[in-house]
Amino acid sequence: MSLKDQITEDMKTAMRAKDSARLLTIRGLLAALKQKEVDERVVLTDTDVIAIVDKLVKQRKDSITQFTAGGRTDLVDKEAAELQVLKGYLPQRLSADEVAAEVAKIVASLGATGPGDMGKVMGAVKTQLAGKADMGLVSAAVKQALSK
Repeated sequence: MSLKDQITEDMKTAMRAKDSARLLTIRGLLAALKQKEVDERVVLTDTDVIAIVDKLVKQRKDSITQFTAGGRTDLVDKEAAELQVLKGYLPQRLSADEVAAEVAKIVASLGATGPGDMGKVMGAVKTQLAGKADMGLVSAAVKQALSK
């Protein structure tokens, strides 16, 4: 079963359970998936779905930061609940040590030597670690590896 099919089944389950908060989040996710399919006239793969979920997770984290700064705890709670639902569709993330090891392998295979090669390394890393690791963590690991 594809990830998109799983999300659709989860929506049906949330409807039956009358879980309105979860249902609203899943419907928003399905709307984002459909929008991408319509805009680009493609059928989304699991990798594409994970990228969209990752983007929505990042948006929720940014919103939580902003709402916390503004003292809006009611909205922080809502965004945090949505964040937990969305995280359920992401694969297990790599730890910082695992990310550093993967980046070191990629840097060695490309023969990258300094900060000037950052773009080349990030391009290769993004294709291999997309959806598997937090890209902020990946970027820091690449900078660390290239500064040696």
